[in-house]
Amino acid sequence: MRDARDATPYDALLLLSFGGPEGPDDVVPFLENVTRGRGIPKERLKEVGRHYFQFGGVSPINDQNRALLDALRKDFAGHGLDLPVYWGNRNWAPYLTDTLREMAADGRRRVLVLATSAYASYSGCRQYRENLADSLAALESEGIEPPRVDKLRHYFNHPGFLEPMIDGVLGSLADLPADVRDGAHIAFTTHSVPTSAADTSGPVEDHGDGGAYVAQHLDVARLIADAVRERTGVDHPWQLVYQSRSGAPHIPWLEPDICDHLEERHAAGVPAVVMAPIGFVSDHMEVLYDLDTEATAKAGELGLPVRRSATVGADPRFAAAIRDLVLERAAVERGREVTPCALGTLGASHDVCPVGCCPARAPRPAAAGADSPYA
Repeated sequence: MRDARDATPYDALLLLSFGGPEGPDDVVPFLENVTRGRGIPKERLKEVGRHYFQFGGVSPINDQNRALLDALRKDFAGHGLDLPVYWGNRNWAPYLTDTLREMAADGRRRVLVLATSAYASYSGCRQYRENLADSLAALESEGIEPPRVDKLRHYFNHPGFLEPMIDGVLGSLADLPADVRDGAHIAFTTHSVPTSAADTSGPVEDHGDGGAYVAQHLDVARLIADAVRERTGVDHPWQLVYQSRSGAPHIPWLEPDICDHLEERHAAGVPAVVMAPIGFVSDHMEVLYDLDTEATAKAGELGLPVRRSATVGADPRFAAAIRDLVLERAAVERGREVTPCALGTLGASHDVCPVGCCPARAPRPAAAGADSPYA
Protein backbone atom coordinates (compact mmCIF):
# COMPACT_ATOMS: atom_id res chain seq x y z
CA MET A 1 0.00 0.00 0.00
CA ARG A 2 1.33 3.43 -0.96
CA ASP A 3 1.03 6.56 1.17
CA ALA A 4 -0.38 9.07 -1.32
CA ARG A 5 1.59 11.96 0.18
CA ASP A 6 4.84 10.45 1.41
CA ALA A 7 7.84 10.54 -0.94
CA THR A 8 10.32 10.04 1.91
CA PRO A 9 13.31 9.57 1.64
CA TYR A 10 13.23 11.58 -1.61
CA ASP A 11 13.19 15.34 -1.55
CA ALA A 12 13.04 16.08 -5.31
CA LEU A 13 12.23 14.61 -8.72
CA LEU A 14 14.51 15.33 -11.68
CA LEU A 15 13.07 15.17 -15.19
CA LEU A 16 16.05 14.08 -17.30
CA SER A 17 15.72 14.41 -21.06
CA PHE A 18 17.71 14.51 -24.28
CA GLY A 19 17.35 18.21 -25.04
CA GLY A 20 17.06 19.95 -28.37
CA PRO A 21 17.78 23.22 -30.19
CA GLU A 22 15.42 26.17 -29.80
CA GLY A 23 16.49 28.15 -32.87
CA PRO A 24 18.58 27.90 -36.06
CA ASP A 25 21.77 29.08 -34.34
CA ASP A 26 21.43 26.26 -31.80
CA VAL A 27 21.29 23.37 -34.27
CA VAL A 28 24.97 22.75 -35.01
CA PRO A 29 26.17 23.39 -31.40
CA PHE A 30 23.46 20.99 -30.21
CA LEU A 31 24.56 18.31 -32.67
CA GLU A 32 28.17 18.89 -31.60
CA ASN A 33 27.08 18.07 -28.06
CA VAL A 34 25.26 14.93 -29.21
CA THR A 35 28.18 13.65 -31.30
CA ARG A 36 31.09 14.85 -29.14
CA GLY A 37 34.09 12.54 -29.40
CA ARG A 38 33.12 11.08 -32.79
CA GLY A 39 35.09 13.54 -34.92
CA ILE A 40 32.19 14.47 -37.21
CA PRO A 41 32.99 17.59 -39.32
CA LYS A 42 30.82 20.68 -38.88
CA GLU A 43 29.71 20.55 -42.52
CA ARG A 44 28.39 17.07 -41.98
CA LEU A 45 26.51 18.26 -38.89
CA LYS A 46 24.87 20.99 -40.95
CA GLU A 47 23.67 18.29 -43.34
CA VAL A 48 22.42 16.14 -40.47
CA GLY A 49 20.64 19.17 -39.04
CA ARG A 50 18.48 19.71 -42.11
CA HIS A 51 15.54 18.10 -40.30
CA TYR A 52 15.74 20.75 -37.61
CA PHE A 53 16.18 23.60 -40.11
CA GLN A 54 13.02 22.40 -41.86
CA PHE A 55 11.16 23.19 -38.62
CA GLY A 56 12.82 26.55 -38.03
CA GLY A 57 15.73 25.05 -36.09
CA VAL A 58 13.42 24.25 -33.17
CA SER A 59 13.03 20.79 -31.66
CA PRO A 60 9.62 20.21 -30.10
CA ILE A 61 11.12 18.29 -27.18
CA ASN A 62 11.83 21.27 -24.91
CA ASP A 63 8.29 22.65 -25.05
CA GLN A 64 6.99 19.13 -24.51
CA ASN A 65 9.17 18.79 -21.41
CA ARG A 66 7.84 22.12 -20.14
CA ALA A 67 4.31 20.81 -20.59
CA LEU A 68 5.19 17.58 -18.76
CA LEU A 69 6.80 19.57 -15.93
CA ASP A 70 3.60 21.58 -15.59
CA ALA A 71 1.48 18.42 -15.64
CA LEU A 72 3.62 16.74 -12.97
CA ARG A 73 3.59 19.78 -10.69
CA LYS A 74 -0.19 20.13 -11.02
CA ASP A 75 -0.74 16.44 -10.37
CA PHE A 76 1.56 16.39 -7.34
CA ALA A 77 0.00 19.52 -5.86
CA GLY A 78 -3.52 18.24 -6.53
CA HIS A 79 -2.76 15.06 -4.57
CA GLY A 80 -0.94 16.67 -1.67
CA LEU A 81 2.48 15.39 -2.72
CA ASP A 82 5.04 18.01 -1.71
CA LEU A 83 7.89 17.09 -4.04
CA PRO A 84 9.64 19.75 -6.14
CA VAL A 85 10.29 18.87 -9.78
CA TYR A 86 13.44 19.99 -11.61
CA TRP A 87 14.47 19.62 -15.25
CA GLY A 88 17.86 18.91 -16.81
CA ASN A 89 18.98 17.82 -20.30
CA ARG A 90 21.85 15.73 -21.58
CA ASN A 91 22.61 17.83 -24.66
CA TRP A 92 21.09 21.30 -24.34
CA ALA A 93 19.95 23.89 -21.83
CA PRO A 94 18.95 23.47 -19.10
CA TYR A 95 22.02 21.24 -18.83
CA LEU A 96 22.00 18.36 -16.37
CA THR A 97 25.11 19.52 -14.49
CA ASP A 98 23.65 23.01 -13.99
CA THR A 99 20.40 21.56 -12.71
CA LEU A 100 22.14 19.22 -10.27
CA ARG A 101 24.23 22.16 -9.06
CA GLU A 102 21.00 24.10 -8.48
CA MET A 103 19.49 21.16 -6.62
CA ALA A 104 22.53 20.85 -4.38
CA ALA A 105 22.35 24.59 -3.63
CA ASP A 106 18.67 24.15 -2.74
CA GLY A 107 19.64 21.47 -0.23
CA ARG A 108 18.29 18.47 -2.15
CA ARG A 109 20.04 15.36 -0.87
CA ARG A 110 18.04 12.42 -2.26
CA VAL A 111 16.78 12.71 -5.81
CA LEU A 112 14.61 10.47 -7.97
CA VAL A 113 15.23 10.66 -11.71
CA LEU A 114 12.57 10.33 -14.41
CA ALA A 115 14.19 9.74 -17.81
CA THR A 116 12.10 10.45 -20.90
CA SER A 117 12.74 6.95 -22.21
CA ALA A 118 10.42 4.11 -21.24
CA TYR A 119 12.46 1.09 -22.33
CA ALA A 120 15.72 -0.70 -21.57
CA SER A 121 18.67 -0.02 -23.89
CA TYR A 122 22.09 1.58 -23.76
CA SER A 123 20.92 4.86 -25.31
CA GLY A 124 17.61 4.81 -23.44
CA CYS A 125 18.90 3.99 -19.96
CA ARG A 126 22.58 3.41 -19.29
CA GLN A 127 23.70 6.47 -21.27
CA TYR A 128 21.46 8.61 -19.08
CA ARG A 129 23.09 6.99 -16.06
CA GLU A 130 26.55 7.72 -17.47
CA ASN A 131 25.58 11.36 -17.96
CA LEU A 132 24.40 11.48 -14.35
CA ALA A 133 27.75 10.10 -13.20
CA ASP A 134 29.61 12.70 -15.30
CA SER A 135 27.58 15.52 -13.78
CA LEU A 136 27.95 14.26 -10.23
CA ALA A 137 31.71 14.02 -10.76
CA ALA A 138 31.72 17.60 -12.08
CA LEU A 139 30.02 18.78 -8.88
CA GLU A 140 32.58 16.94 -6.75
CA SER A 141 35.40 18.58 -8.72
CA GLU A 142 33.90 21.95 -7.76
CA GLY A 143 33.86 21.01 -4.08
CA ILE A 144 30.07 20.50 -4.06
CA GLU A 145 28.67 17.46 -2.30
CA PRO A 146 26.41 15.87 -4.91
CA PRO A 147 22.98 14.50 -4.01
CA ARG A 148 22.31 10.79 -4.15
CA VAL A 149 20.33 9.91 -7.27
CA ASP A 150 18.08 6.94 -7.97
CA LYS A 151 16.30 6.30 -11.27
CA LEU A 152 12.64 5.34 -11.63
CA ARG A 153 12.08 1.91 -13.15
CA HIS A 154 11.12 1.49 -16.81
CA TYR A 155 7.47 2.43 -17.19
CA PHE A 156 6.65 0.97 -20.63
CA ASN A 157 3.96 -1.34 -19.19
CA HIS A 158 2.40 1.02 -16.64
CA PRO A 159 -1.32 1.62 -17.40
CA GLY A 160 -0.78 5.38 -17.28
CA PHE A 161 1.67 5.10 -20.16
CA LEU A 162 -0.38 2.55 -22.12
CA GLU A 163 -3.87 4.04 -21.92
CA PRO A 164 -3.05 7.30 -23.76
CA MET A 165 -1.43 5.29 -26.56
CA ILE A 166 -4.44 2.98 -26.79
CA ASP A 167 -6.68 6.02 -27.13
CA GLY A 168 -4.32 7.43 -29.77
CA VAL A 169 -4.59 4.31 -31.92
CA LEU A 170 -8.37 4.22 -31.51
CA GLY A 171 -8.57 7.87 -32.55
CA SER A 172 -6.41 7.27 -35.61
CA LEU A 173 -8.49 4.29 -36.69
CA ALA A 174 -11.68 6.32 -36.30
CA ASP A 175 -10.15 9.05 -38.47
CA LEU A 176 -9.56 6.68 -41.38
CA PRO A 177 -12.18 6.43 -44.15
CA ALA A 178 -14.83 3.91 -43.16
CA ASP A 179 -14.18 1.69 -46.19
CA VAL A 180 -10.55 1.00 -45.15
CA ARG A 181 -10.83 1.25 -41.37
CA ASP A 182 -11.47 -2.37 -40.45
CA GLY A 183 -8.70 -3.64 -42.73
CA ALA A 184 -6.11 -1.19 -41.41
CA HIS A 185 -2.75 -2.52 -40.29
CA ILE A 186 -1.03 -1.09 -37.17
CA ALA A 187 2.67 -0.35 -37.50
CA PHE A 188 4.08 0.07 -34.00
CA THR A 189 7.24 2.13 -34.41
CA THR A 190 10.30 2.78 -32.27
CA HIS A 191 13.83 4.05 -32.69
CA SER A 192 16.10 1.57 -34.44
CA VAL A 193 19.31 0.66 -32.62
CA PRO A 194 22.26 -1.54 -33.62
CA THR A 195 21.32 -5.20 -33.29
CA SER A 196 24.30 -5.67 -30.98
CA ALA A 197 22.84 -3.07 -28.60
CA ALA A 198 19.38 -4.63 -28.83
CA ASP A 199 20.74 -8.09 -28.07
CA THR A 200 22.51 -6.90 -24.91
CA SER A 201 19.75 -4.61 -23.61
CA GLY A 202 18.47 -5.22 -20.12
CA PRO A 203 20.06 -7.29 -17.35
CA VAL A 204 22.57 -9.97 -18.31
CA GLU A 205 20.06 -12.76 -17.67
CA ASP A 206 17.69 -11.15 -20.22
CA HIS A 207 20.24 -11.00 -23.03
CA GLY A 208 19.54 -13.14 -26.03
CA ASP A 209 17.48 -12.96 -29.17
CA GLY A 210 16.21 -9.42 -29.14
CA GLY A 211 17.00 -8.76 -25.51
CA ALA A 212 14.86 -6.53 -23.35
CA TYR A 213 14.51 -3.67 -25.86
CA VAL A 214 12.61 -5.70 -28.44
CA ALA A 215 10.77 -7.83 -25.87
CA GLN A 216 9.42 -4.78 -24.04
CA HIS A 217 8.22 -3.12 -27.25
CA LEU A 218 6.55 -6.33 -28.39
CA ASP A 219 4.75 -6.60 -25.04
CA VAL A 220 3.47 -3.02 -25.36
CA ALA A 221 2.35 -3.62 -28.95
CA ARG A 222 0.42 -6.73 -27.92
CA LEU A 223 -1.25 -4.92 -25.04
CA ILE A 224 -2.37 -2.06 -27.28
CA ALA A 225 -3.52 -4.37 -30.10
CA ASP A 226 -5.49 -6.50 -27.61
CA ALA A 227 -7.14 -3.41 -26.13
CA VAL A 228 -8.05 -2.12 -29.59
CA ARG A 229 -9.63 -5.49 -30.46
CA GLU A 230 -11.61 -5.55 -27.21
CA ARG A 231 -12.93 -2.01 -27.71
CA THR A 232 -13.68 -2.17 -31.44
CA GLY A 233 -14.39 -5.84 -32.07
CA VAL A 234 -11.86 -5.78 -34.91
CA ASP A 235 -8.61 -7.76 -34.82
CA HIS A 236 -6.15 -5.50 -36.63
CA PRO A 237 -2.91 -7.13 -37.84
CA TRP A 238 0.20 -5.42 -36.52
CA GLN A 239 3.98 -5.45 -36.60
CA LEU A 240 6.83 -3.81 -34.69
CA VAL A 241 8.90 -1.68 -37.09
CA TYR A 242 11.72 0.81 -36.74
CA GLN A 243 12.71 4.32 -37.73
CA SER A 244 15.39 6.98 -37.34
CA ARG A 245 18.36 4.78 -38.12
CA SER A 246 21.73 6.53 -38.07
CA GLY A 247 25.32 5.33 -38.26
CA ALA A 248 27.50 3.42 -40.70
CA PRO A 249 25.56 1.33 -43.26
CA HIS A 250 27.74 -1.76 -42.69
CA ILE A 251 26.59 -2.07 -39.06
CA PRO A 252 23.38 -4.12 -38.68
CA TRP A 253 20.46 -2.23 -37.13
CA LEU A 254 16.96 -3.37 -36.22
CA GLU A 255 14.64 -3.66 -39.21
CA PRO A 256 12.28 -3.26 -41.04
CA ASP A 257 12.34 0.50 -41.54
CA ILE A 258 8.92 2.15 -41.48
CA CYS A 259 9.13 3.33 -45.12
CA ASP A 260 10.15 -0.13 -46.35
CA HIS A 261 7.32 -1.56 -44.27
CA LEU A 262 4.77 0.77 -45.87
CA GLU A 263 5.92 -0.35 -49.32
CA GLU A 264 5.65 -4.00 -48.32
CA ARG A 265 2.20 -3.58 -46.76
CA HIS A 266 0.95 -1.70 -49.82
CA ALA A 267 2.27 -4.45 -52.11
CA ALA A 268 0.44 -6.99 -49.94
CA GLY A 269 -2.84 -5.17 -50.49
CA VAL A 270 -3.28 -3.63 -47.07
CA PRO A 271 -5.85 -0.80 -47.45
CA ALA A 272 -4.52 1.54 -44.72
CA VAL A 273 -1.92 1.83 -41.94
CA VAL A 274 -1.89 3.46 -38.53
CA MET A 275 1.63 4.39 -37.42
CA ALA A 276 1.82 4.17 -33.63
CA PRO A 277 5.09 5.60 -32.22
CA ILE A 278 5.15 3.57 -28.99
CA GLY A 279 8.90 4.07 -28.57
CA PHE A 280 8.59 7.82 -27.98
CA VAL A 281 7.24 9.58 -24.92
CA SER A 282 6.31 12.68 -26.92
CA ASP A 283 6.43 14.10 -30.45
CA HIS A 284 10.21 14.29 -30.78
CA MET A 285 11.87 15.43 -34.00
CA GLU A 286 12.04 11.78 -35.04
CA VAL A 287 8.24 11.67 -34.90
CA LEU A 288 7.69 14.98 -36.69
CA TYR A 289 10.18 14.25 -39.46
CA ASP A 290 10.52 10.49 -39.84
CA LEU A 291 6.80 9.77 -39.48
CA ASP A 292 4.80 12.94 -40.11
CA THR A 293 7.02 14.06 -42.98
CA GLU A 294 9.07 11.25 -44.54
CA ALA A 295 6.85 8.20 -43.93
CA THR A 296 3.67 10.15 -44.67
CA ALA A 297 5.19 11.32 -47.95
CA LYS A 298 6.08 7.71 -48.81
CA ALA A 299 2.50 6.65 -48.11
CA GLY A 300 1.27 9.47 -50.33
CA GLU A 301 3.45 8.23 -53.19
CA LEU A 302 1.94 4.78 -52.74
CA GLY A 303 -1.63 6.03 -52.46
CA LEU A 304 -1.82 4.33 -49.07
CA PRO A 305 -4.04 6.01 -46.45
CA VAL A 306 -2.07 6.47 -43.20
CA ARG A 307 -2.65 8.08 -39.84
CA ARG A 308 -0.12 8.70 -37.07
CA SER A 309 -1.42 8.11 -33.57
CA ALA A 310 -0.66 10.37 -30.62
CA THR A 311 2.22 9.96 -28.21
CA VAL A 312 1.72 10.15 -24.45
CA GLY A 313 3.18 13.64 -24.00
CA ALA A 314 1.81 15.45 -20.94
CA ASP A 315 -1.37 13.39 -20.65
CA PRO A 316 -2.70 13.62 -17.07
CA ARG A 317 -2.76 9.82 -16.87
CA PHE A 318 0.97 9.75 -17.53
CA ALA A 319 1.58 12.38 -14.85
CA ALA A 320 -0.47 10.26 -12.44
CA ALA A 321 1.60 7.20 -13.42
CA ILE A 322 4.80 9.05 -12.55
CA ARG A 323 3.34 9.96 -9.17
CA ASP A 324 2.50 6.29 -8.62
CA LEU A 325 6.04 5.25 -9.56
CA VAL A 326 7.53 7.86 -7.22
CA LEU A 327 5.41 6.68 -4.29
CA GLU A 328 6.10 3.04 -5.14
CA ARG A 329 9.87 3.56 -5.13
CA ALA A 330 9.75 5.69 -1.99
CA ALA A 331 7.83 2.97 -0.16
CA VAL A 332 10.38 0.37 -1.26
CA GLU A 333 13.21 2.55 0.02
CA ARG A 334 11.41 2.81 3.37
CA GLY A 335 11.27 -0.99 3.57
CA ARG A 336 7.56 -1.31 2.79
CA GLU A 337 6.16 -4.17 0.71
CA VAL A 338 4.47 -2.85 -2.44
CA THR A 339 2.73 -4.34 -5.44
CA PRO A 340 4.20 -2.72 -8.55
CA CYS A 341 1.69 -1.61 -11.15
CA ALA A 342 2.52 -3.28 -14.48
CA LEU A 343 0.55 -4.93 -17.28
CA GLY A 344 1.56 -7.59 -19.78
CA THR A 345 3.73 -10.66 -19.50
CA LEU A 346 7.04 -9.12 -18.42
CA GLY A 347 6.07 -7.67 -15.06
CA ALA A 348 7.60 -4.65 -13.38
CA SER A 349 11.18 -3.79 -14.26
CA HIS A 350 13.94 -3.71 -11.68
CA ASP A 351 14.30 -0.65 -9.45
CA VAL A 352 18.11 -0.75 -9.54
CA CYS A 353 19.96 -1.54 -12.76
CA PRO A 354 22.23 -4.52 -12.04
CA VAL A 355 25.89 -4.77 -12.96
CA GLY A 356 26.28 -5.39 -16.68
CA CYS A 357 22.86 -3.97 -17.57
CA CYS A 358 22.73 -2.48 -21.11
CA PRO A 359 26.53 -2.42 -21.42
CA ALA A 360 28.45 0.18 -23.40
CA ARG A 361 31.17 -0.68 -25.90
CA ALA A 362 33.68 1.04 -23.62
CA PRO A 363 32.88 0.77 -19.89
CA ARG A 364 32.17 4.10 -18.17
CA PRO A 365 30.96 4.99 -14.67
CA ALA A 366 27.18 5.10 -14.39
CA ALA A 367 25.13 6.45 -11.50
CA ALA A 368 21.81 5.12 -10.15
CA GLY A 369 22.69 1.44 -10.49
CA ALA A 370 24.24 -1.44 -8.58
CA ASP A 371 27.64 -0.45 -10.02
CA SER A 372 27.27 3.24 -9.18
CA PRO A 373 30.23 5.00 -7.54
CA TYR A 374 27.66 7.35 -5.95
CA ALA A 375 25.67 4.98 -3.73
